[in-house]
Amino acid sequence: MSDVTVIDILPESKAYWDASQTGRLLVPHCNACDRNHWFPRPFCPFCASFDVTAREASGAGTVYSYSVVRSGKEPYIVAYVTLDEGPTMLTNIVESDLEQIRIGDRVRVAFQPGASGMRVPVFARQSG
Repeated sequence: MSDVTVIDILPESKAYWDASQTGRLLVPHCNACDRNHWFPRPFCPFCASFDVTAREASGAGTVYSYSVVRSGKEPYIVAYVTLDEGPTMLTNIVESDLEQIRIGDRVRVAFQPGASGMRVPVFARQSG
């Protein structure tokens, strides 16, 4: 059995994963109710419309909540980040001191190879 995570790329998430490989973060946008949402899916979770497109996000956000995971080889941070575009996504905080991260910190997207080899979005604290 392999320990490599396989990402199942569905038609509604293909644009998202393609953009991630080039260092761009896309968020789904509903053209019917004019709201962004997370995660990529073929319909809007707010109004159930299938008129959903992908929009490029700024990559900036705010830590909504986090937890330092201390099991395994090295501790790491799992967090919910609320993007400036509205949706909140589950992710990791990288390149940050585990003891310095706080709710409300400003973060910016970065892309790192995941276990499958595909680039996945993670976030790092913005300095200043």
